[in-house]
Order: sequence, then structure tokens, then C-alpha cells
Amino acid sequence: MTSARRDPVTGLHIRAGWTARAERLLTKNPGALVLLIDLDDFKTINDTHGHAAGDAVLTTTAERLARWCGRHAIVPELGAVNLFDLWSALDQPVTHNGHTIPVSASVGHCVQSQLPVATLTDGLSAADADMYATKGRSRRNNTPQ
Repeated sequence: MTSARRDPVTGLHIRAGWTARAERLLTKNPGALVLLIDLDDFKTINDTHGHAAGDAVLTTTAERLARWCGRHAIVPELGAVNLFDLWSALDQPVTHNGHTIPVSASVGHCVQSQLPVATLTDGLSAADADMYATKGRSRRNNTPQ
């Protein structure tokens, strides 16, 4: 099901479709975990295997993420706990047109209650900073995020 509030490829909520709901959830649940996920080397997947393969990677990753989150979370467009289980769920190859495409993701997180001001914007900023720090450590150490 797609609409103006969902990405046509993945079916995930676009920013307009999840921001207000995410803010309400964070207000009601001060210990909520804010996650930011980046598919590593996604441009290389598109350049090497084509945009249809990239779409398959996005769709499969969205399904894996939604399955991991369950029904009590909001999964925004790929562009939201045991983080190793999440990394394991996302760090799996995708098969498209008989080709196995390696997929890996960097995951940043922030516990909302640990922020001086518990807003969605601040949570996303902190998760973004954590994601890039994790991405840097993983490239230096060649270890999972």
C-alpha cells in the first residue's frame, strides 16, 4: 500500500508520514530509542547491479527492518533493544536476478531520555552522529557496527 505519505518503492513512511507520530511516541515514552540506519556503499550497488537491484535491496531491507521493529515502532523511509540483532538482520545479502548482492548497514542510536532536550530533531542528530562514529570505527577495525 503506497500513498503520498509512503515511499513508492519500499512502502515505508516518508518524513511527513512519520514525524508527528514519532514525536508523540517520544513524548509518551521518554526511554524510547531513536535509530538512524545507513546502507553502506549503496551507490556502488546501484552502479554495479543497476537501479532495479538497488530497489530490491531497499525493499528487502525495509521488510527486514519492519520485521525487526514489530508493530510497536515507526519505520521511516530508509534514508528508526539489541542492536547487534538489528545489525545481523540488516547485514545479509539480497538475491536479485540470480545475483547475490552483499548488503551492510551502519546503525546509530540515541536513547531519548539521555538528551538534554528530548526532541525528535535532537534524537535524530545524536543518532546520526553515533552512526557516523560507528561507520568510522567499523572501517578502521573491520568489525560489525
